[in-house]
Amino acid sequence: MTAQLIVNVHEAKTHFSKFLEKAHTGQEIILAKAGKPYARLMPLAPVTRKRQPGRLAALGPVEDAFFEPLPEAELAGWESR
Repeated sequence: MTAQLIVNVHEAKTHFSKFLEKAHTGQEIILAKAGKPYARLMPLAPVTRKRQPGRLAALGPVEDAFFEPLPEAELAGWESR
């Protein structure tokens, strides 16, 4: 990770997009108010969700009708015919 960058609130408000991009790339931005550290702008950790096979099983089985072709009128609506 790169070094911390300390900026005052006024500068952060003026150049927020620039500092947001820096934070997104991994740089930690310390926001200072009257020269004193006040808040931290840093990237979020990626959200990882562990797969749980079968977690939708409680919704019930998939009916055979699900796999049948759509009626022509409904199919036309999806395909904008």
